[in-house]
Amino acid sequence: MKKNLVVFMSLMILTSMLLAACGPSEPAATPDEPEDVIRVVNLINGVLGDKSFFDSADRGMQRVMADFPQVQVKTIEAGIDPARWQAALEDAAANEEYDVMILGTYQMSEFLEIVAPQYPDKYFIIYDVSVDYTKADLSNVYSVTYKQNEGSYMAGVYVGLMSETGVVGVVGGQDIPVINDFIVGYEQGAREQGVSNVIVQYAGGWNDPAKGKELALAMFQQGADYVFQVAGGTGVGVFEAAQEMGNFAIGVDSDQAQIIAETDPAQAEFIPTSMMKNVDNSLYRAMKMFIEGTLPFGEAEALGVAEGGVGLAKNEYYERMTPDDVKATIEQIEQDLINGSIVVDTVFN
Repeated sequence: MKKNLVVFMSLMILTSMLLAACGPSEPAATPDEPEDVIRVVNLINGVLGDKSFFDSADRGMQRVMADFPQVQVKTIEAGIDPARWQAALEDAAANEEYDVMILGTYQMSEFLEIVAPQYPDKYFIIYDVSVDYTKADLSNVYSVTYKQNEGSYMAGVYVGLMSETGVVGVVGGQDIPVINDFIVGYEQGAREQGVSNVIVQYAGGWNDPAKGKELALAMFQQGADYVFQVAGGTGVGVFEAAQEMGNFAIGVDSDQAQIIAETDPAQAEFIPTSMMKNVDNSLYRAMKMFIEGTLPFGEAEALGVAEGGVGLAKNEYYERMTPDDVKATIEQIEQDLINGSIVVDTVFN
């Protein structure tokens, strides 16, 4: 009897061992899978495809993912209707899985001042504007702004040196402080180089190329030979007008001639340079610092020419279309801005 019991127990143990060996096991970690995933939501209060501001932000995120495999980015386009932007932020903050949320433009700062304190365990990066750190506990928010007045001053110097009529123009998206900061720098630079008339018009929106073209055509007809576009997607119409009239346009935020050349090389020939607001570089820098644990949350930083935040595009079009003496002056202006010997007007205190 005891012998039978021992045999039975031995069989039971053996069966259990075999079942365990054949049963499901925990999945092995994929060798290429990062151990610590960093999830990022890139919230755009607009749409991609502007070949300018938001596309620059997207390029920055693409570079981040290429260089830091542990970073996963989800881009959310909130559309062009401002009435939907606050709800889009609130919904993303509450329902998306993220460690860091990135968003930009002055229109979103007040919304973020409300939302960020509700999620103290999350981090937020806002660009092209600073939140008001006195309004709430915003120690989880990093703000990066740009000295667009410096970059636009360089654009103004450029058109002032290049203009044959002494008349230049600028099309702004809206009559708002950040756009006016572009304009005052541009006007200062142009007038210091002898421009007698700087024509300023606002399109009233960011995605209306027809309006941009209409305003630029009117400026060209008034004698302007260079028009600076500071109007996002609306500025596409400025390029069309320059090509149609045989005049020139200055791009903004991105190296727009290079971007446009991919689909319309003939039009790119009318864009000798762009005033670059390097959103892509600044967001790449911010995410690199975040990964390294050095990003100064609870603070705002302003990036100018010295920090590589703004500058002129010096591409093949610039090199080919710009005389050597103008290039030399631009180089000197750049150095003077870096060392602080030139002070540029600004609408901000």
